[in-house]
Amino acid sequence: MNKIIIGISGASGAIYGVELLKALKAENIETHLVISKTGQITIAHETAYSVAEVQKLADHFYSAHDLAALMSSGSFKTIGMIIAPCSMRTLAEIASGNTTTLLTRAADVCLKERRRLVLLARETPLTLSHIRNMETVTLMGGIIAPPVPAFYSKPASLQDMVNHTVGRVMDLFNIEHAALKRWAGCEKAID
Repeated sequence: MNKIIIGISGASGAIYGVELLKALKAENIETHLVISKTGQITIAHETAYSVAEVQKLADHFYSAHDLAALMSSGSFKTIGMIIAPCSMRTLAEIASGNTTTLLTRAADVCLKERRRLVLLARETPLTLSHIRNMETVTLMGGIIAPPVPAFYSKPASLQDMVNHTVGRVMDLFNIEHAALKRWAGCEKAID
C-alpha cells in the first residue's frame, strides 16, 4: 500500500507541497492531491507553477468540494496524509472535527483510522488558539511539523532548505529522500 494523500492549503509555503509531490513520485509513491481554494491562489502567487501543473504532479487530483471522493472514506487505505503547508484555519477545522472541505475531511479520516497525519503548520507568531489547536491535533495522534530550516546542513539556497524539510517529512513515513543532508556529528571539540 504505497498511497499517500497530499493537501495544500492557503498558508505561505505552497512549494513544500509541490516538492513533496515530486519527491514522492521519484520514490514510486502513489499520490492523491487536494488543494484548497486559497491554496490555489498561493500556488499561483508564490511559485513558478500553475495549478494545472501541480495537479499533474499527482497521480490523482480531487476538488476540495468533492466530499464524496475516495479519501473521504476510511475504507480508502493509505499510509497517511501530509498537509504542506497547513494554514491555521485548516488546523482549526481538524482540531475541532468540524470539517467543511475534502482537505480537512481527509485529515479527519486519517485521524479516526489511526493513520499518520503530518501538518506543516505555517504561521508566526502563534496565538494561544493556534498552540491549543496544535496540542489538540497532537493528542489526537497527528504530528505538527513546522517547516523550520536546519542550518547544520549548511543550505546554500532556498531549494536546499525546502529539500531538507521535505526529506524530514518523508522520514516520518519511512520514505527515503536522496536530497536530505543528515546530521553527521560535530567535527570540532566543544569544551
